Amino acid sequence: MSQAHWTKFEKETEEEVKNLVKHISGIQDEEEQNFQLALKFTWSNFRFHRFLDANSHKVQRSVNGIYEKLMVHSDLSKAESWVRLTEEFLNSPLPNTDGTKTDVHHSLLDLLLHLSDSPLNSNYSETPRLKETEKEDDFDWCGYLQEGELDTDPYPDTPVSKTCFNSFFCLFSISNIGFIVITVGLLWLQWVYCLVITVGEPDARSWLEQHVVTPYWQGHTPRFPHSLHLHSNLLNVWDQHVYNTDPLYLPEEKAFVTETQVIRETLWLLSGVKKHFIFQHQDGKVVVRNDVVVTHLTNNCLRSVLEHIAVYGQAVFRLQRFIDEVTGYDTEPCPPGSYSSKQGTEPPFRTYQAFVWALYKYFTSFKQELTTIERDLIGKDETVTLAGVLDRLTPHLAQIKVLHKVFCTGVAEVPPETPNVVRASHLLNTLYKAIIEYDSVGEASQQAVALLFSLWTETVRPYLEIVDEWIVHGHLFDPAKEFIIQRNKDVPVNHRDFWYATYTLYSISETVESEDKLSDAASGSSTGEQGSKSQLTMVSFLKPVLKQIIMAGKSMQLLKNLDCKEAEQTDGCTRDAERKSLYTLFLESVQSRLRCRDDSPVDTVTEQQATKQSLIKMQSIVAQHLQMDDIHDPLLAINFARLYLEQSDFHERFSGGDVIVDRSSESVTCQTFELTLRSCLYPHIQKRYIECCGNLMTTLKKDYRLLEYLQAMRNYFLLEAGDTMYDFYTAIFDKVLEKESWQQLAFLNVQLQEAVGQRCPEDSSRLSIFLETIDPVRKKQPINNLDGLTLSYKVPWPVDIVVSSECQRIYNQVFLLLLQIKWAKYSLDTLAFSGRSTAKRLEGTPEEVKAKEPINQQIHRMFLLRVKLMHFVNSLHNYIVTRILHSTGLEFQHQVQEAKDLDQLIKIHYRYLSTIHDRCLLREKVSFVKEAIMKVLNLVLIFSDRWQVGFGAWKIESIDKMESDFKNCHMFLVTILNKAVCRGSFPHLESLALSLMAGFEQC
Repeated sequence: MSQAHWTKFEKETEEEVKNLVKHISGIQDEEEQNFQLALKFTWSNFRFHRFLDANSHKVQRSVNGIYEKLMVHSDLSKAESWVRLTEEFLNSPLPNTDGTKTDVHHSLLDLLLHLSDSPLNSNYSETPRLKETEKEDDFDWCGYLQEGELDTDPYPDTPVSKTCFNSFFCLFSISNIGFIVITVGLLWLQWVYCLVITVGEPDARSWLEQHVVTPYWQGHTPRFPHSLHLHSNLLNVWDQHVYNTDPLYLPEEKAFVTETQVIRETLWLLSGVKKHFIFQHQDGKVVVRNDVVVTHLTNNCLRSVLEHIAVYGQAVFRLQRFIDEVTGYDTEPCPPGSYSSKQGTEPPFRTYQAFVWALYKYFTSFKQELTTIERDLIGKDETVTLAGVLDRLTPHLAQIKVLHKVFCTGVAEVPPETPNVVRASHLLNTLYKAIIEYDSVGEASQQAVALLFSLWTETVRPYLEIVDEWIVHGHLFDPAKEFIIQRNKDVPVNHRDFWYATYTLYSISETVESEDKLSDAASGSSTGEQGSKSQLTMVSFLKPVLKQIIMAGKSMQLLKNLDCKEAEQTDGCTRDAERKSLYTLFLESVQSRLRCRDDSPVDTVTEQQATKQSLIKMQSIVAQHLQMDDIHDPLLAINFARLYLEQSDFHERFSGGDVIVDRSSESVTCQTFELTLRSCLYPHIQKRYIECCGNLMTTLKKDYRLLEYLQAMRNYFLLEAGDTMYDFYTAIFDKVLEKESWQQLAFLNVQLQEAVGQRCPEDSSRLSIFLETIDPVRKKQPINNLDGLTLSYKVPWPVDIVVSSECQRIYNQVFLLLLQIKWAKYSLDTLAFSGRSTAKRLEGTPEEVKAKEPINQQIHRMFLLRVKLMHFVNSLHNYIVTRILHSTGLEFQHQVQEAKDLDQLIKIHYRYLSTIHDRCLLREKVSFVKEAIMKVLNLVLIFSDRWQVGFGAWKIESIDKMESDFKNCHMFLVTILNKAVCRGSFPHLESLALSLMAGFEQC
């Protein structure tokens, strides 16, 4: 209730309450105290007392009870009046109340029942009431319709009245006109007006019933009059012939229609009307009635034509039903297994909506053509035949066939419970393949290619909008999950696994009818490394730029969460408002490409004629060359001619220069669809990819010091910071030489912090060292005592995307190998071989040892063994540090500077670690080489330890065994490395092999 109505109701209620108080109390003075008290009491009861609502069922039972009592007492007139008046009251509207039989109606009736005093014993006679008569419509409709018309009355003497016009509307309100479609507009009004004014008032209804249209859809319709010419009675002639020649022929009842009626129902069928007389829908299929005939065609001839039309009507019906289902206008239940779209609370499936929009636009233009034909049929300015209509609609029917084929393959054949990503991918692939297929036919399918291209550009719009939103704003907005890339919401952006596990790439296999999920992992990858099945099922048009889309999208999302200046500058509100979407840029590029092809021709007709003449000349030339090989095939000749038309030097090869090649009328969409994508779509994605990834790389290098962290990893794990790490590991080696315990975390971390803090204080808080528990069996060899020593470097986000925990594990393997080599080298370098130290080592030498071999000769052997071991260790050390770490590190630095995106940088880093891991002989495939090296390093530690103890602990046999073990390992390594170098399997080992070979020859 509005505010004005409520105020009026309050005032009226207040007056009624005062009248009630005056009537009951007898006090007329409103200012008296008793009157005011009574008024307040009454208002209080009205406003705050909780009265029970009237029970409509109880009231109805009371009304029925009174009626039964009146009937029992044989008071029939009163009973009839009681029922009729109560029903009229309940069904009559009340002021300020909407509807009938409301609670207000029953409350008033309940009040009347309570106020009544023995209705059975009271005398009652119904007071007659006169109903208001409806005012007669005296509006001059004829004058209104004739306004602005001059001399439109062919019979000016015929009287025209309002009754005639009203009779016309009455006819259309009660007649069965389910099959009549009237064109709305001035033409329709003029037609109605002419019908009305040409008949007299008494016979207007009957005249309209006889002349508007023959009700051929009704049974037992009288035959319409037609010509007696032979051509107009071909059906009767044929029936008579069959009757005379076939004794078993039994004439059947037929429904005669005119060719005009057949044309109209054909137009209505193709326009999407569902109810017809000639065409009927049975189980979702359009069929033709068996009893429909025309007088001038045989039954079989007419049926073949109508069945041909019904095929296209079925296609239109299926496409229209799909449009209604997707748009939500479908009111009929869908059969089981149909392709109905998912309604309800689920987000809209935008790919299907775009496809439906493209179909709707086509059918809008198609229905305009049908309306034009129907107007020509109504106007009767020229003869319209069914054959002429079908010939006129032939291009449209061919296009409907193409649309229906695409719809059946891309939509209808997809199972009902298929995920949206499969539906969208399959539909886009179907359109893409259809364009390529029809494009290969050539000029005969130019209209089909143009139609499919326009359909594809509309259908692909949601995909391009999703891509645009992702690579521009970093937001993958896909509520219906129809895009082939899906966001894994369990992994936040600031997680270290964001780059590897955030997005899932869906690859739909059409051949095996299955669905695979391919995680884009660290490669961020397209499906280049997957099998052929996955490649065949990806969304075709995105294959060449899929990796760029993934990289740009992830980079933009990461930039948005880094709060960097580049992202703010790139995606400011002002710039974004002026920015054109990817879809808009694509359409503009296509239009520009079309204009470039259309700029050169001036007179299209002339150029087409010139092209045709050139084709004829080329055909004759090719035919002559084919005849030389005894080949007479005109179709082959014309196809060769078209092929050679595309070659600029054709006239030089064949005709000697007298043929003019004119290619100005070449269609853009013919044979160039993929080129159109490469020139109109891919460059825009590539440009955005370069911009996004470049901004991310700049941000990581400048604001997050990515290069400094990578250098820090090499400094500490690969010992490139020589002086810093030298202080750290020599402290450990000194503890070992002094036979003191060094495997204490406090000692190790103090030494590491002191070594790093002096030169790089900012890294001291990030570096730490741990001791992992290892198998006691491995500790039997001295060289394995360093196993379990693990260096850790805390890398902040987002740098930890590049320097992951897996990378640090590989760094630690190389770090441990370098420590073992450094330990062996340090042990040999610190041995004292001076005369005084040697004499000291001779103390306590057993006599039997001196007797077996002179001491000087033993010392000489020890000197030689030390030199051999030092040469081996130095060769290995130089190979690892100089040939591997230094040269590979320089190449790595150069590649990092050239990296275009984060994914490429991650790959470069992994490849760098993999290279040094393999070249340091840490791969399982060459573990036997590492074992031989470890044996030599272990000999070095044993040799150093025994030299420190003195000759008293030595035996001649132990010296012989050490020399023999070293010689065997040395010879084994030289042989293996030389074979590998000769095969070319490991060219980087050539320097190590040559160095060890030189030492072996000296042995």
